[in-house]
Amino acid sequence: MSTTPLQRFSEQVAVVTGAGGGIGAATAHRLADEGATVVLVDREEHLAEQAAAAIHAAGGRATVIAADVAVASQVDGVIDHVVQTHGRLDVLVNNAGITRDNLLFKLTEHEWDQVIDVNLKSVFLCSRAAQRVMVAARRGAIVSLSSRSALGNRGQSNYSAAKAGIRGLTATMAIELGPFGVRANAVAPGYIATAMTAATARRVGVDPAEHQQQAAARTPLGRVGLPEEVASVIAFLASDDAAYVTGQTIEINGGAR
Repeated sequence: MSTTPLQRFSEQVAVVTGAGGGIGAATAHRLADEGATVVLVDREEHLAEQAAAAIHAAGGRATVIAADVAVASQVDGVIDHVVQTHGRLDVLVNNAGITRDNLLFKLTEHEWDQVIDVNLKSVFLCSRAAQRVMVAARRGAIVSLSSRSALGNRGQSNYSAAKAGIRGLTATMAIELGPFGVRANAVAPGYIATAMTAATARRVGVDPAEHQQQAAARTPLGRVGLPEEVASVIAFLASDDAAYVTGQTIEINGGAR
């Protein structure tokens, strides 16, 4: 584990979706590092198990649930299991996401539906299920993953629409849930070095390392971001350090415009 002395999530329970790799795995590790019992949710159970094993090796507490967060019955089952097992739910991180990139005139209805379901519908389903527990407890934090692509990105009309939708959904949840002590925020990463951005590079016929160099050249800080740097902002928003922050989407993009 890191050497951070923070234990902002001691005795708390956090659910992280899409936790098998990238930003999700980094976030699960960060929350566990700060004392949370973390439930890693992913369709790819073996990837989530690997991420959980890393948390265990570092002395943290983590369990794994295999589920498709775009299916309401499975989402409800996850939240019910978490409450039955741990007796509480303090933090939800809506991280699950996929890309099915294509130019608009080539994009199929199936590719549109897949991305909207996994990237946007899942945020609605998971947040709806989690808020039932959080509202009853009069406390809780929901953090969702938007993206800089919400502003528009060639070849990603489905992904951009989903990530823009998360901004509006987050703002609305903050209004509706605030009176019950539940906060909702989002983060909007720019270019983060993950398997997903590597896949995007290959889609446009560029080596991932070269793609990163191109992105770094357009970024004021002169480099691309790391999953751990997104995880640190998510942890802040989920913690009591952000007790008066809700309805916000925080850009994490190295100053890119």
